[in-house]
Amino acid sequence: MRFSLLMGLIIAAGFPFFGGHTKRNALRDCRQCLVVLADDWRSLNGTMQCFERKDSDSPWQPHNSEIPVSLGAGGLAWGRGLISPKPSTDPIKREGDQRAPAGIFFLGEAFGFASAEEARWIKLPYRPLSPDVIGVDDPRSRYYNQLVVKSQIAKPDWQTSEQMYRGDVRYKWGVVVAHNMPAARGAGSCIFLHIWKDAGYPTVGCTAMSEDNIVKILQWLDPALHPLFVQMPRKKYSRFQPRWNFPPAN
Repeated sequence: MRFSLLMGLIIAAGFPFFGGHTKRNALRDCRQCLVVLADDWRSLNGTMQCFERKDSDSPWQPHNSEIPVSLGAGGLAWGRGLISPKPSTDPIKREGDQRAPAGIFFLGEAFGFASAEEARWIKLPYRPLSPDVIGVDDPRSRYYNQLVVKSQIAKPDWQTSEQMYRGDVRYKWGVVVAHNMPAARGAGSCIFLHIWKDAGYPTVGCTAMSEDNIVKILQWLDPALHPLFVQMPRKKYSRFQPRWNFPPAN
């Protein structure tokens, strides 16, 4: 599969700005990069490594050692982010396919069970979760692919949603991956970095890791350094890494 370098950075008009950043300069100005690599499209697990650099002309330096992560129970599929794959035999992310999105993505807000005061150590915008917060995964809803406070919605229009304040620790800490924003109907929703259920246990489309590791990532991430999240099979990354000037794969 080939990528058009120009069109790969411009998927659709009206993509939201993140910290005043557009897709055109996101790759150039990124100074923190989370890279998740998997063996192939069917992989249920992968490795994450964090990299940083002083400026766009400086070499990437590893911030940590490799972190084991769990991927979707369906493996990986190209998602809607900063690059747009041309039609090919590679899988494309769809709602309910239990695949984690591959591509290059902005990171949105952090979230967790702690209060805003207790989470002051997090530099990303932070959302405290409560039983009133849900993720809307109904493609027919105008709130599709959004976290909303149910009590603030006068006319709920969704049939399905995901409870964010749940009876386990998976969403005790997490980060929104800006996949499928603005939302295209049925292209996948509610993608996060979060705590895994158990080591190696697959997700329904997110990227999960140990609580200790996600806390370390949250301590490190700084929106002023324009972080990006990169996730794909290792062979795809190796092919395009020099073109994007991303960290070399291990």
